[in-house]
Amino acid sequence: MSNSLSEQEILRRQSLDELIRLGINPYPAERFEANVSARDIHANYERNKLDYKAVSLTGRIMTRRIMGNASFAELQDASGRIQIYIRRDDICMGEDKTLYNTVFKKLLDIGDIIGIKGYVFTTQLGEITVHVTELTLLCKALRPLPVVKADADGNVHDAFTDPELRYRQRYVDMIVNPGVKEVFLKRTALMTSMRNFLQAKDYVEVETPILQPLYGGAAARPFTTHHNTLDMKLYLRIANELYLKRLLVGGLDGVFEFAKDFRNEGMSRFHNPEFTQMELYVAYKDYSWMMDLVEEMVEKVAMDLHGTTLLPVGQHQINFQRPWKRMTMFEAIQHFTNIDISAMEEAELRATAATLNVPLDPKIGKGKIIDEIFGTLCEPHLIQPTFITDYPVEMSPLAKKHRDKPGLVERFEAICNGKEICNAFSELNDPLDQRRRFEEQLELGKRGDDEAMTLDEDFLRALEYGMPPAAGLGMGIDRLAMVMTNSPSIQEVIFFPQMRPEHP
Repeated sequence: MSNSLSEQEILRRQSLDELIRLGINPYPAERFEANVSARDIHANYERNKLDYKAVSLTGRIMTRRIMGNASFAELQDASGRIQIYIRRDDICMGEDKTLYNTVFKKLLDIGDIIGIKGYVFTTQLGEITVHVTELTLLCKALRPLPVVKADADGNVHDAFTDPELRYRQRYVDMIVNPGVKEVFLKRTALMTSMRNFLQAKDYVEVETPILQPLYGGAAARPFTTHHNTLDMKLYLRIANELYLKRLLVGGLDGVFEFAKDFRNEGMSRFHNPEFTQMELYVAYKDYSWMMDLVEEMVEKVAMDLHGTTLLPVGQHQINFQRPWKRMTMFEAIQHFTNIDISAMEEAELRATAATLNVPLDPKIGKGKIIDEIFGTLCEPHLIQPTFITDYPVEMSPLAKKHRDKPGLVERFEAICNGKEICNAFSELNDPLDQRRRFEEQLELGKRGDDEAMTLDEDFLRALEYGMPPAAGLGMGIDRLAMVMTNSPSIQEVIFFPQMRPEHP
């Protein structure tokens, strides 16, 4: 990034020097206590005017209209904007008019953070406004904000709508594009809703290691690091599943974790290498029970965030009201391709994929071929929440074999708006079967599948002590937040998504 300063940045630094020369600290350490917010004033002033005779607010100057000895400005705090009115004789003491004539008119800029005290009134044009009687500079901004303009329909036209610039400088994005903050407040509310739902069922929220000696719990390529003291390679977790299952062995009947996971994979509008998921494991349950719980939980999230289960998502209206549609994976593939692949072996699957124009990596095995066919030809068409169930055993090395359908496992994914939002199993608790599945994964790794699972001897030892039958769930918080906030990309719901290095 260039170290050269723009003309505006040079002028702001000159204003900074002049403030210091006048004895005004541009970055004071003293507290400034606000007793009201912009939102509170707008919502309640007309009903309770006597409560707003002595207010104090903090915020950022967003606009200014200087008119001789009096000025209007807009102050933006965490809740929104409020108009303020500043008159020279109200904020200056005696004959010294420096604070207004020099400081406010010449040395303060849009973007500066101030604290004000005063009282609320309504202008002749009906605008609720704070009449300022005391003004304190709290932070001088040395870079100018981009100028934001909106048309009559509320569409923003400015120099800060470029997505890459917005994601790199989220701090500016949040200042000039108020809707961005609302997305992240809804994301927080989403997680709060889920946490309250699970805690009400007496499930225990836990924490498991991010740095792991072996990665596991998913099919993904890990990030690696090195611990100097132990002189050993460690991995950033790709999932927390195997540690949470260890806790079921230890006697906890229901555990969940909101986890940061890391997968060394490509980036897209649906993928970020660092992401958040909620994993839940409940003893003595199965995947059918978990489907009911997912419906109930996501329906509650929609109601808590929006007061309705019918939400606009892109060009669609998606309804999260229970019950959701259910289809097996093979039923879905046959529905969208008119081909029954349920009895096909690897060679025939490859030929079928070629016929269907589904590109395949030659290193992948049967399970991933089926997954590629489904992901390419079925998943994008599943807009309303749909459970896809009963996956081939080759695709799910941690799931229990289906009780009634040989060659399948008890697994489901919930698909919504064309993408998976969660994955769940009746969890495999047979240590001998689990070892065989891990060994099959090792063979896939030898064929070149760099997402094949490793063999975790300590996890197998834990299973040998006995893990109760259980249902497990992984819910993608970022993907669910995309749907719940009508956001077109995962980068819109992650404060600081991974980006390519900036060019100098």
